[in-house]
Amino acid sequence: MTLAPLDALWVYLSASPLLHLLLTLVAFLVAVAINRLARGSSLAHPVLVSIALIVTFLLVTDTDYATYFEGAQFIHFLLGPATVALAVPLFDHLDRVKQMLWPLLIACCTGIVTAVTTTLGLALALGAHTQVALSLAPKSVTSPIAMGIAEKLGGIPSLTAGLVLLTGTLGCVMGPTMMKLAGARDDTVKGFTMGLSAHGIGTAFCFSSVSTLAGAFAGMSMGLTGLLTAFILPPLVSLFGL
Repeated sequence: MTLAPLDALWVYLSASPLLHLLLTLVAFLVAVAINRLARGSSLAHPVLVSIALIVTFLLVTDTDYATYFEGAQFIHFLLGPATVALAVPLFDHLDRVKQMLWPLLIACCTGIVTAVTTTLGLALALGAHTQVALSLAPKSVTSPIAMGIAEKLGGIPSLTAGLVLLTGTLGCVMGPTMMKLAGARDDTVKGFTMGLSAHGIGTAFCFSSVSTLAGAFAGMSMGLTGLLTAFILPPLVSLFGL
């Protein structure tokens, strides 16, 4: 094949939104393969590797995000059904959830208060701008909710989205070690902890690397954390005078 037909093919593909849909799918498949080669290392989490591959491609081809999202929005649409589908494995363990409901609620509220107060306290102590501190506050919540909360509080939603990603990645890297040091053996505890501290990325990690039971409780924890944070965060922020 000569250079001219290749150029024509690239022009055709770049004008089609399906190119970026294909790019997203291929990037994830490559990321999964890399993660397997890395023996499931959290540092090579498929989500993190996929993002790095896609960002590299967009920079090399000088493609703006709006153009990329035009094709990737089909996958973005599936985020809603995928989130709702987390209720299926949770329903399979409904009896266990009922038995542990109050301890789980107390643990969730405690985790939220701890995450927010330590984050705001450290940020303000280190001289962070108010807007940056407000963007940091909801970092332990899944992205769509965190961005909405940050916007309402006066933070920067785009900065919050990046911080959420960083929190989830660090949670997957440090979480298993921390739980091992704490002597946590119950998959229920592992899953709930990862969902609370590392939201969606932690939930995906539990499904792929721990068990379905851990994934189910991680999904529940992620949802509860998002819901309760929307109510708990504003009063906590006011206590810091923000």
